[in-house]
Amino acid sequence: MSIVATVAVLAVAALHAYILVLEMFLWTAPRTRAAFGTTAEFAAETKVLAANQGLYNGFLAAGLVWGAVADEPVAFAARVFFLVCVAVAGVYGAATASRRILFVQTVPAVIALALVIAAH
Repeated sequence: MSIVATVAVLAVAALHAYILVLEMFLWTAPRTRAAFGTTAEFAAETKVLAANQGLYNGFLAAGLVWGAVADEPVAFAARVFFLVCVAVAGVYGAATASRRILFVQTVPAVIALALVIAAH
């Protein structure tokens, strides 16, 4: 895989690791609430749900890191699978929560996917 594709995959992984931290550990913090557009009351009521969601983002990040460091033929399959998962999750989030998710999550995943496929 090219260096550019690897960096793109790792950037998407880093984004999802950051989302894990926000959702699992900083969900009720003022800056996190501002980023997600939630109130203090809503954040307190949904803290457990957000932590669960953060855990899933961590699994996506772990899968992307695995794909970036694994040997072929597993590497390509893992990168494609996890980038498609990120893109689909982003489309769903954009349709159900906020259109902004499309640009924050789906667009980077699709760009990384295109680079991975081009490098293969």
